[in-house]
Amino acid sequence: MTEDSAQTDQAERFNQARTAQSMALLEDYTEMIDDLISEHGEARVTDIARQMGVTHPTAAKAVARLKREGLAVSRPYRGVFLTDEGAAMAERVRVRHRIVVDVLLALGVPADAAELDAEGLEHHVSETTLAAFEDFLRRQG
Repeated sequence: MTEDSAQTDQAERFNQARTAQSMALLEDYTEMIDDLISEHGEARVTDIARQMGVTHPTAAKAVARLKREGLAVSRPYRGVFLTDEGAAMAERVRVRHRIVVDVLLALGVPADAAELDAEGLEHHVSETTLAAFEDFLRRQG
């Protein structure tokens, strides 16, 4: 491998990590909004901020981004609601989270640590790795 191609590969890996980090925020918010809708029938920005542990302006900014990305809508005097695409994202994240937790538990990681660690890992695991995790869990079965 030449030095130029090694640098290009490294730059691509860093770019993928930045993209995944940006998507992680959207994924966390869609999952939280979906949870709030399931529990309360809607997700108000105040509730989103409280559940995410951020300020109201930070949550409002994230909701605005979700709306720009076509993942959420809001209604006057009501809360925030997910579009079909946003709801699908929330479900994908929930499934990914469960798979990562289950793998960590199968490896002997304590439940509280597995849940906490999965919050970060679920956003960065490739589809290839996720499929390998699922195969591993099936074999453990």
